[in-house]
Amino acid sequence: MDNPSNSTTSSSTALEPAIVDERPWEKLTELADLGNAAPLVEFIENLTASDQALALSRLDEEHRKTVLTTLPAEDAVELLRHLSEIQAADLVESLSIDQAAAIVQEMPSDEQADLLGDLDEVQAGEIIDAFPRDEAIAVRELFAYSDDVAGGLLVREILRFDHSTKVADVINTLSENAEEFRDYDVQYAYLTDAEQRLVGVLPMRNLLFARRTDPVADIMIADPLSLRDTTPLDELIDFFDSHHFLGVPVVDAEGKLLGVVHRNAVDYEATRAAESDFLKSQGIIGGEELRTMPLMQRAKRRLSWLSINVVLNIGAAGVIALYQDTLEKVIALAVFLPIISDMSGCSGNQAVAVSMRELSLGLVRPTEMARVWLKEVTVGLVNGAALGLLVAIVAVVWDGNMYLGLVVGVALFANTLIAVSIGGTVPLLLKRLGFDPAVASGPLLTTVTDMCGFFLVLGLATVMLERLVH
Repeated sequence: MDNPSNSTTSSSTALEPAIVDERPWEKLTELADLGNAAPLVEFIENLTASDQALALSRLDEEHRKTVLTTLPAEDAVELLRHLSEIQAADLVESLSIDQAAAIVQEMPSDEQADLLGDLDEVQAGEIIDAFPRDEAIAVRELFAYSDDVAGGLLVREILRFDHSTKVADVINTLSENAEEFRDYDVQYAYLTDAEQRLVGVLPMRNLLFARRTDPVADIMIADPLSLRDTTPLDELIDFFDSHHFLGVPVVDAEGKLLGVVHRNAVDYEATRAAESDFLKSQGIIGGEELRTMPLMQRAKRRLSWLSINVVLNIGAAGVIALYQDTLEKVIALAVFLPIISDMSGCSGNQAVAVSMRELSLGLVRPTEMARVWLKEVTVGLVNGAALGLLVAIVAVVWDGNMYLGLVVGVALFANTLIAVSIGGTVPLLLKRLGFDPAVASGPLLTTVTDMCGFFLVLGLATVMLERLVH
């Protein structure tokens, strides 16, 4: 962003950085009440991206709507880019259909599809209906794709020419439509045949040295790499990891050019998917939560996870109740129970993280449970033995009873094997059954490792009770 003006006018004085950075939402509220677009645009442009998001999120709903509708549509789009997807969707949902359509129309096609996909289905349809007919048809085609395949990430705003076009005609078209093409990625043009099938890619620099009477087909890159519109995100990630391209053309089943997927769009979607999986694994069931969301919505999302954990943990508590007499006689066991469950849980979560990562990258298939289990068990044997020995030594030094060390050491060793086995294979099983492994793996792992850990410690202690009681 540009630095605030050094002008001595009163309007510039009001936009001093110290005031802007301290409580920008207060100034934004004042400007929204005035309803004048010019000072509002100037103020927002002088904010950093993070301050724009902060200021807008602190406004009440009416002032947020006022800001968005007072700004010119292209400035409103730029503001929405600095918000999270859920914030942007909530803001657009609060507008009238005509207001929302005016803003969404100014977005690139990939951003249109993302935003509309986050809206209520009925409202999204009404917004699309407000577009000009040809544009509405194009948007509906992209809207039909999910946002984790090439068709949902592509942009239609590309330079496209028939392969028989002369070099001079391409240059003239670029010159005459400079304003329209200003926001396009103009490093390449894409050449098609009469049926709109992709036949070549034209680097723009090639135009500089070509004779104007030549057809562009003479200077194009023939038979370029392309991807199908159904290509999933993990394959897109692999493609850009293997090629140093900034973008790749996307075609349908008939080879017709639909648009281009850019590397930055794939990187963004991969990051977004990883963040969503992390939030789900921590119990944010909707995949995203912000404190500006309604109270009951936030409470419901968290409670759906917490209530499941309550039920599952009753099972773990039942194991302790079953061996209550043993625990009363060897109270030292109570010190090591949380250590056993926590350390095993950590080992299991490491295995979950690796399985989730490999699934997202396509490095493992859901059917390869035996292979994954074998890999995890070998790590579990090493780590379990090391951790078990360490805890056993601590128990002996602390209590002076080698049998207590034997009980807790063997229990931690065995529970580590159980934890990595579950953590490594359960995400694959859930994926195979059609469930979201990011949501379900965590509570299942935690509960089972707790129950097994308590059972191993207390069960072994019961068998060796005579040697543990002083």
